[in-house]
Formats: sequence, structure tokens, C-alpha cells
Amino acid sequence: MPLSKNWIIVDIGNIYLNKLKDTTMKTLGMCIVAGLGLSACATGMGGMATGNTNQNNNSANVVTQYPVETALLNIYTKQRSEKLVATVGGQSVAADIQITPKGSMRFNNKMVQGAEVSTINTVNQQITDQSVAINYFTLNPLVFHGFTDSTGEYSSASQTTSIPKIATVGDSNQLITENVYADSSMRQKTATYKQDWSLTQDTNNTAWLCIKTSGNLLLTSDAAGTSSECYKINAKGDVLSSQVTLTQPNKSGTSKSMTFISQ
Repeated sequence: MPLSKNWIIVDIGNIYLNKLKDTTMKTLGMCIVAGLGLSACATGMGGMATGNTNQNNNSANVVTQYPVETALLNIYTKQRSEKLVATVGGQSVAADIQITPKGSMRFNNKMVQGAEVSTINTVNQQITDQSVAINYFTLNPLVFHGFTDSTGEYSSASQTTSIPKIATVGDSNQLITENVYADSSMRQKTATYKQDWSLTQDTNNTAWLCIKTSGNLLLTSDAAGTSSECYKINAKGDVLSSQVTLTQPNKSGTSKSMTFISQ
């Protein structure tokens, strides 16, 4: 959210992946940043639509309620690995992400649970960056508190509404507001983000749980743009696949988007 900010920096002219670290959910995730314009990136980008991918749905058998809290626990707090890939300007860009629970930890003067997010970024199978972050949360109910990372960044998150145990397709709500600081002294605020979640139908028995992250609210115009992480889930809250879409404004007042998909 900027849950462990996931930064992918794509520089057109010299395509590279600079970061994709998990800070609180700009990843709940992925906060992914693109460098220069995305016009050259859009060509050849593979993506998955988050609409209905089953044209033969039988409305009598459609699952419309999904365990959102369980899904978020599976996404951000449980042991798992994921590889996100895209083709940008003819080059293969990837981020290998490993999430490892760390158990009880102290964060911001309170006892919490931690989950480490280790990310290795590659371009054409060559490592360009590695990073480690820890997301902090408490359980029963699930509440996200912030993150720290290997660069020294420190965030404090406030959850504006409770995460529902069960949500119905079509539901959406605010998730968190997060303030990011240069270090744990919290003297220099570098960013503020807001995140919302939404649930949309995919097939008869799957749905897309999406986390949309705003641009940096401290800036009049954030060149990094916005990001949307979408996770395909089933009625148990299992994560079946995922995609991250980056949308970046350009000088003409329009915007360009590109999508990274799980492999």
C-alpha cells in the first residue's frame, strides 16, 4: 500500500528496471513509477483485462461474494512468490517477488506482525536492482500500519475504514492513507498516498480484487502517475494470478498505461 512501495522505473531511451520494492501497499503495492513517456512502452505490452473473461456465464451459478480480508492476508502477509513480467520497448522486464512472514515485531512503538518483501528486478534476464522491505500489520481485524525498507524509508499508514470479511461484487471503499518519510525520525515527509479497493466479477467463480494507489498527494502533479494492482481470487480468497497497471500523465494532458502480468 504503498504497502511496501513497489517501484518499477522504466526509462524509455535506456529501458531499465530500477526498483520494485514493496512499501506498504502502494503495494497493498505496488506503486510503480515510469520514467519519461510511456508511448514507446505501450507498443507490444501484454496485459490481462480485468473484465469478465468468461463469455458463457450461467447467472444462476455465479459467485458474487468473496472473502476480501482473507485475500489481502494471502497477498501481503503469507509466504508466497510471484514473478511480474512485461515487454517494454522490445525488452523483457521482470520482477521476482518473495514474501516471507517475520512474526512479531515492534514498529512505531507498538507490537505488530511483519512480512518481508524481497524483490529482484531484471531487464533481459540481467539483474538491475535488488531491494528488501517489511510491511507491518496487526490481525483480528487486519490493519496495516506502514513499512520500512532497505533505503531507510519509513511510512505510517492510517486505515480509514475496516476491511470487510466478505464483500459483494461491485463493492469498493477506501483502504489506507499513508505518509512516507525519509527515515524513522519522521522529520522529512516525502510523500502521501491514498489507496482504495474494489471488487469486480471475472468468471462465474472468480473476481478481481483491485487496489488503486493515488499519485503523491504532496505534489501538484506526480510524474510517476498512479498504479492499480489487481488480483484474481476465488471464493476461498486464494490468489490465482495478478497484474499491475501503471498510468502516467504526459505533457499533452493525456495519459499512457502499461501492464505487468504474473507469470
